[in-house]
Amino acid sequence: MPFHGGLDWGGASHALCIIDGAGQVVGRLDVRHDAAGLADMVARLERIAPPADLPIAIERPSGLIVDTLVEAGHPVVPVHPNVVKACRPRYRAAAAKSDPGDAFMLADILRTDGHRFRPLLPVSDDIKALRALVRGRGDLVAARTAIANQLRSLLEGFWPGAAAIFAAIDSPIALAFILRYPTPDSASRLGEKRLASFMAQNAYCGRRSPAELLARLRAAPAGLAGDAEAEAKGELARALAIVLERIVGEIAKLSAKIEHAVAELPDGRVVMSFPRSGRICAAQILAELGDVRERFPTEDQLAAEAGVCPVTHASGKSRGVVFRWACNKNLRAAVTCFADNSRHACPWAAATYRKARDRGCRHPHAIRILARAWLRVLWKAWQNHALYDPQKHRAAAQIAA
Repeated sequence: MPFHGGLDWGGASHALCIIDGAGQVVGRLDVRHDAAGLADMVARLERIAPPADLPIAIERPSGLIVDTLVEAGHPVVPVHPNVVKACRPRYRAAAAKSDPGDAFMLADILRTDGHRFRPLLPVSDDIKALRALVRGRGDLVAARTAIANQLRSLLEGFWPGAAAIFAAIDSPIALAFILRYPTPDSASRLGEKRLASFMAQNAYCGRRSPAELLARLRAAPAGLAGDAEAEAKGELARALAIVLERIVGEIAKLSAKIEHAVAELPDGRVVMSFPRSGRICAAQILAELGDVRERFPTEDQLAAEAGVCPVTHASGKSRGVVFRWACNKNLRAAVTCFADNSRHACPWAAATYRKARDRGCRHPHAIRILARAWLRVLWKAWQNHALYDPQKHRAAAQIAA
């Protein structure tokens, strides 16, 4: 008799439910999220059925417990949260929710509709490492943006000149300036010679002269904070600048590691062969794309996963096309970034984007259209382990000719 399992992810523990082919519960487990709890889970599941014959459905297809199940030999089947939400009225009329109930629901969805889902196919360790680096860098970039916005808002309230003198507030020279001159009073005696000396000490590579930067500093409105308030806010600005400086440095280190890692992978060289893909953007695409070809057997499935093709709602005489919300948002951000960059280096990409704009599409929509067109080519190159060749890309070759 076939068995199916459902696992509802928790914090310190997870709810696991096992049912038979008739939908009857044969076991419930409260899995502690520690070494002993995971080992006990694997042992108890083996007593019910061989791992290969006991698939487990789960909403979140990543994490230590997923790796444990895959390592033990269990097929792990990701079920999208939207599917679970849509199926919930089949099992209860009220809006009640519990972890054991959701675990049973996942197991029963797998029993009745398992043929509609694909089991999780583990990627190589190199791709896992690249994915960890790329996503970790993305989190740090988001943190950098948040702290930079906080620092800019603080400075504009009492020391606008420090926020306006350099173009990017999170640049090394801007952060060094804030650390050296955190208050208006500290920069009261700043002249061209002192500013020139400061720029030389911090290896300023911009095109602005000391006179231009000083004029920009003095043109900013003067802050109205009192001495005590300015001093207190200056200390806070210094603290934010120190944190931001450290984050910027760590992002640079991670970027170097990512660039080296993606260049070493064969699939990385495939993605990097596309025009203006770059190393960071190529790494972001490959981290989400992976190296398991069976995961995306068609280009349409890849486009849907990347969220660059719309969703059509048709019923009777009504028909509507809407934005695709359910997708891998990391992959969509990476492919649209690549598509936007490619139109500056590839005539075919520029023409595709321009045609979309001429039809009345806004910039984000036109970029998604271009990304959808690029994914057809990228999917083919990825499947064939082949570098991008503009001469074999018929549409691009025709425009180039």
